[in-house]
Amino acid sequence: MSEVYAARRTRLREYCNAGGSAAALVSRPANVRYLAGAAPHGAVLLLGKTEDLLVCAGPTADRPTQERPDEALRVQTLPGVGGGDPAVAAAGLAAGQGADSLAVEEHHLTVARHRALGSVAPGLRLANLGGAVEQLRVVKDEEEISCLRIGAEITDQALGELLESILVGRTERHLALELERRLVDHGADGPAFPTSVATGPNAGRPGHRPTDRRVEEGDFLSVCLGATYRGYRCEIGRTFVIGTAPADWQIELYDLVFAAQRAGRESLVPGAACRDVDRAARQVLDSAGYTEGLTALTGHGVGLEIDEDPQLSPAAMGKLDACVPVTVEPGVHLPGRGGVRIDDTLVVRPEADGGPELLTITTKELLAL
Repeated sequence: MSEVYAARRTRLREYCNAGGSAAALVSRPANVRYLAGAAPHGAVLLLGKTEDLLVCAGPTADRPTQERPDEALRVQTLPGVGGGDPAVAAAGLAAGQGADSLAVEEHHLTVARHRALGSVAPGLRLANLGGAVEQLRVVKDEEEISCLRIGAEITDQALGELLESILVGRTERHLALELERRLVDHGADGPAFPTSVATGPNAGRPGHRPTDRRVEEGDFLSVCLGATYRGYRCEIGRTFVIGTAPADWQIELYDLVFAAQRAGRESLVPGAACRDVDRAARQVLDSAGYTEGLTALTGHGVGLEIDEDPQLSPAAMGKLDACVPVTVEPGVHLPGRGGVRIDDTLVVRPEADGGPELLTITTKELLAL
């Protein structure tokens, strides 16, 4: 992997040089990990004029982690307990290497930290790196996709096991904790985000935080979870009916959301406008009269963070490329009654390669559990 990280740093260095910056300071943890192979707590990456350095605050050897920095990258550990601010130290190192300008991630730095960078090296011109690293991260290589694929397999397995257990009478909170335990048991680093379990009138509500409400016969049960595997995060969302055959209104609502999700999935082709994918799913729900209360977006990119570019929303700019993993997650929530959410992680692939690759394969049939 060392050559992969080196190639990523080279691409970023070329971008910085084209913008007039001789060096770059990367502080956002996911970006540090993408370029360095690891992101110890508080660490920053300096792409220096003469040498690249991973700057850490204090020893990292005794910290439990499966991450190991790129062997070709020198690690600079600051002395003393705590060691000071690695970003400030990195700015001083950049100046010491003879750089006259330093591109920084202004969207990640606080005002105080930005001022501290300027004070430690007053002769260093600070420029804005912007979202350059985030844009490099959008298209994944096959190793990254493999990590997402394994994470999806773990997530499917954890969800499948839960569906085989007795659910009636158990609380949303208890079920969410059990799912997260099962993710770890099957090899995940941990959950990709806080697991959502929603029952009855809570079902289908975006971002629902589990409560002590107990599962009851006839409830909709919507679940949204994901595994983190080697830093990469996936997402799945499914909706079920508890105990009995679904009511007519539940079948009608489920079929509608399923049709919207299928329209979104079928729109995932290289070159498709991001807003058109959103429109394909949203039009199905709009035409059925569910204009109010729809989520702000149909999906988003995933990777080292659970919410990355591209955004599949009405105002989204840009087009999809091949090898971009995204979610497609339309839903409808009816206040006081509940609702449906169906959510998959897929990888954009050309038709010649079989079209979009579905990573999360748990059945989308409306099961009565």
